[in-house]
Amino acid sequence: MAAKKALASFPKVLLDEVEKWGGRKQTGVSLRYMTKFGSQPTSRNLVFSAQFLHKELPIRIARRTLELQSLPFGLSQKPAVLKVRDWYLESFHDIRSFPEVKDTNDELGFTNMIKMIKVRHNNVVPMMALGVQQLKNDINPKARKLDEIHQFLDRFYMSRIGIRMLIGQHVALHDHNPQPDCVGCIHTKVSPMDVARNASEDARAICLREYGSAPDVNIYGDQCFTFP
Repeated sequence: MAAKKALASFPKVLLDEVEKWGGRKQTGVSLRYMTKFGSQPTSRNLVFSAQFLHKELPIRIARRTLELQSLPFGLSQKPAVLKVRDWYLESFHDIRSFPEVKDTNDELGFTNMIKMIKVRHNNVVPMMALGVQQLKNDINPKARKLDEIHQFLDRFYMSRIGIRMLIGQHVALHDHNPQPDCVGCIHTKVSPMDVARNASEDARAICLREYGSAPDVNIYGDQCFTFP
């Protein structure tokens, strides 16, 4: 009931369009292609990139929106999840309302718009976590094996990474002073050791804050190895 009531605040034509775009197939984009394409961020390439995102982002956002509306165990009706769904609907509307990208001026306007969308979605992860917690508080503690929810969250977060990567890469290509060894937001000589070390330090910091102690983490491997 809450979900239907909240949806009533959005025009039916928008919801119908979400259904239509959510049924379309998204286009995969590899890091190799993004790196090669981004190595020459000419005005023409940036316009081409914006034209692609203008068509691709609504598909990906619509698919996630539809999933958010049909989650099991009543998760879709939790206030935090409704908030996330509304963010996706608003972002879908913003992109679909933006005129066709034809030139550099259009591209710059489009880029500013998707930058704002990226900021709008900054708190999706903690908000979804809050929604899951709201669900757990409402159900029988003995029935908290929510495998379907976990599977959804895995898909949802992976898709979110993809959307933010596409937006972030396009925006970063406007940087006239990129960091060394970077093409947009892609580091061409990333160190798995550094990534693992940073992740473990973040995890230890959370443990220390929440529990007062944290285990030591040993990372093994070639410290000089980098991708690709």
